[in-house]
Amino acid sequence: MSSATRPVSLPARPTPAPRRRGLILGVLVFSQLLIWLDGTILSTALETLADPVRGLGATPGQLQWATGAYTLAFACLMFTGGALGDRFGHRNALLAGMALFGAASALAAYAEGPAQLIAGRAVMGASAALLVPATMAVVGWTFEPAERPAAFGTLSSFAGVGIAAGPVLAGGLLTAFWWGSVFLVNVPVVLIGLGFVARYVPNFRSPQVRRLDPGGLLLSTGGLGLLAYGLIRAGQEASFARPGVWGCAAAGIALIAAFVATELRTADPGFDPRLLAQRRFAAGNTALMLVFLAMTAGSFYLAFYLQGARHYSAFQASLLGLPSALGVVVGSPVAVRLARLTSVRGVSASALAVAATAMGALALFDAATPIVWYSAVMAVQGTALGMVIAPVTGAVLGSLPLERSGAGSAVNSTLRQTGSVLGVAVGGTITSIVYRSSIEGSLTGLPDGVRLQARVSAELARHVAAATNDPALAGAADAAFFRAMHVGALWTAGFALAGAAVLAIGFRPDPRTGRAGS
Repeated sequence: MSSATRPVSLPARPTPAPRRRGLILGVLVFSQLLIWLDGTILSTALETLADPVRGLGATPGQLQWATGAYTLAFACLMFTGGALGDRFGHRNALLAGMALFGAASALAAYAEGPAQLIAGRAVMGASAALLVPATMAVVGWTFEPAERPAAFGTLSSFAGVGIAAGPVLAGGLLTAFWWGSVFLVNVPVVLIGLGFVARYVPNFRSPQVRRLDPGGLLLSTGGLGLLAYGLIRAGQEASFARPGVWGCAAAGIALIAAFVATELRTADPGFDPRLLAQRRFAAGNTALMLVFLAMTAGSFYLAFYLQGARHYSAFQASLLGLPSALGVVVGSPVAVRLARLTSVRGVSASALAVAATAMGALALFDAATPIVWYSAVMAVQGTALGMVIAPVTGAVLGSLPLERSGAGSAVNSTLRQTGSVLGVAVGGTITSIVYRSSIEGSLTGLPDGVRLQARVSAELARHVAAATNDPALAGAADAAFFRAMHVGALWTAGFALAGAAVLAIGFRPDPRTGRAGS
């Protein structure tokens, strides 16, 4: 039996007292605030960062990279972060990840241009790749098997709180301070967290040290990076037909295929594609990847809808989006209970179809739509997504034997982040292409400098229109943006519907046993 399938037995260790276990879990929850807050805080700042006066004047492609650099590093370094924790101790990995996250946050906060911001975000993603596997490992070592589901459930519940708090915190900071404050706020959280982790979290080490797999790291990072670069460049070029676009995308897909082939030949891979041979595991992870793709793609244009086209402040926009985050918090426990009474397939596939409908409904929104309808749709969408993510994640990880749970968690986390990377690339690119084709006819006769800026984004077009006192250009920019948002909303709904179909098919009962397929 290879090491990839050999059960792992943990050495005898003293179990912390109940009060100590609760304290450790509390420290881990606080430490994870960095990731939960940062996962949503940037979306509120996108409109400000695009502004050439209040922000950095970032183009849509640069904003895509500012978002995508984080998720790309997070996705590709996840299994490497886990291996480093096994080798050097998971508390040490937590401390290193938090310290690096704080330093990168300061770099991003004081960035003098989009390139520095992108670099800071990439380092923050690498830091998160150290934090997440270490947190999961510490929970596994601290709690007995019967207690672990409740401990992981507590982490997930507070994750929803962090997701809800992120945009509101960002909106308040942007109202009172400059855009860099949304990153600088991480620094005090880091300083407090470092003290608590060093004081209360034991430095657990795995009895079986995983190899670092530098070849797999290079192939996966290069593959996802080239694929994302090709898709984002398509938005900048307004075409998928240029050799620089499809060539990069094709090279990225080839490297990803080489990565999978390499991991299949490895006895103990960091990312184990063999697990995807199980129907339930493969279907659940594919659906979750599509969910995160749709969520990320949608969030990219929603901030511009509220703050750009509807002229709400960052704080007002965050409050209008709050029902979505609160819906995730409410929907998750409800779905878990319903799934126990009925089935994960019925609950999650139906909920994802409802979420897709809510996403597609945004294709009907414009500047005159009563804003209360926006919050209502967001509440439905968030609740439905919460009813998908929680039960499907539990079913996916629960479909594996205990000794494979670590490898399954790595695959699950990596595919989620991969979905986010592709969501940033695909969502931003679709809206950029549609915007440029829609506004082109309105730019005839304008000076070259005005046309060049107006083609880039609606934000720059509005800025130029204000500077040149040209209300017609501002109106054309708004119309082109709404056209782009409507097309993007339909694509986003399509991704979510595809995920619902995958769940309905992949989780169908086995006719021989009556149970969901494996």
